[in-house]
Amino acid sequence: MDWDLAIKRNSKALKGIVEALFVLLGLVGAATVSRIPGSVHCAVLRVLRPAESAMRRLIVIAARGVVVELAPSRPMRLGKVIGKGGGNSPPSFQLFDPRKRVKGPRARAFTRLVPRIHVFGPDPRVAALWPAPRPVVEPAPEPDGLVNAERISRRLQALKLALDDLPRQARRLARWQLRRKNAPNPKFRSPLRPGHPPGYRRKPLHEVDEVLAECDGLAWDAMKPDTS
Repeated sequence: MDWDLAIKRNSKALKGIVEALFVLLGLVGAATVSRIPGSVHCAVLRVLRPAESAMRRLIVIAARGVVVELAPSRPMRLGKVIGKGGGNSPPSFQLFDPRKRVKGPRARAFTRLVPRIHVFGPDPRVAALWPAPRPVVEPAPEPDGLVNAERISRRLQALKLALDDLPRQARRLARWQLRRKNAPNPKFRSPLRPGHPPGYRRKPLHEVDEVLAECDGLAWDAMKPDTS
């Protein structure tokens, strides 16, 4: 298997898709877009999800055979808070698939028993036994039809940064896998979740669907142990 050719071909395809998303979203450089029409948000998200999944699998392929060492742990600086990075820091691409949420058994709904009381004529004392129903307040619709686009902008920028420096992402993944291997009870060890990848569509509707299908098969082959 020519892994370098596969990485080069799929990287080129993903770069074209990301550039088209940047144009559709109106992104320039590291700036984010605050609000966009809802139709544009949905259109970008339909392509961004499978593109992120394809990128993760491309990183898995690139990390094949990469050997890294973990740096010794250092105490956290005084006053630093985990997860509170600076607003100008570049977004980091998530190396593992989001796991599917397993729903527990639904709780049995019990019907509230109401006492059968018959009153001839109106009686205010009976109405006082039960509280007045709360009025249902519906959320106010967006006046301009626009939705927040800051989060999707950061995700798209993280995808582009990862694609521009694939070797660095491969080393990141190798360190992530080594930490998971040394952890006593990790929740999961593989960056890829079982089953279909996020954003998978059975019938391809976009170029990204074909890229994801190819990268998914190659990534699972790349994670198989080398028996040669």
